Formats: sequence, structure tokens, C-alpha cells
Amino acid sequence: MTETEFLVRADKIINNIQRQADDWFENLDIDVDAKKEGYVLTLIFNNKHHVVINAQTPLQEMWLAAPSGAFHYRLEGEHWVNTREEGANLGEQIAELCSGLTGKSLTVQI
Repeated sequence: MTETEFLVRADKIINNIQRQADDWFENLDIDVDAKKEGYVLTLIFNNKHHVVINAQTPLQEMWLAAPSGAFHYRLEGEHWVNTREEGANLGEQIAELCSGLTGKSLTVQI
């Protein structure tokens, strides 16, 4: 995929997650602030816990950082899969981390 194609995908992912976080705040009464700067989205829960999703353009990867660790994802077919270990895809991992921070079962569509 070209750099432009990657950035279009990354921007769509980040915008989708930001919209979902805004919905959590509005409809589920979850204390989350979603801040987007370029290709970096920071979700701040209860004014203390951060989850950061960002695009790593040179590697064509999406990176995820949370209190529990850092994760890297590469597009394989139609799924963003962990580059270091088997496990949840990007959307599933974000949902799992955010659910753990909020105590509510959340889903994330990327």
C-alpha cells in the first residue's frame, strides 16, 4: 500500500475511534476525553488513564499504548493484527483496554 493509502486508512481508524469515544461520553456517561492531533488520538479516562492510538507511517503500522503496555499492528488482509504476538486485533484490543479502564463492556469498530 502506498503512504497515501495508509494515511487515509489511519485517519479513518482514528476518526472512527474518536466518534465512538464521544458517544461513550454522551450516551454511556463514561468520563473520557478524546483529543486528536494529526494521526494521534489520545483517550483520557477519569482525567488520569491514557490510551494512545497513533499511525506509524514509515512502518505502515498502528500503535497502541495504554497503562498495560504498548502494541503494534499491521494490516493483513482486512484486519490489523499484532506484530509481536498472537491475540486480539486492533479494535478488539482497544475495546478490551477501554473496558478495563471504565468497568463497562465496550466495543470498538475500526
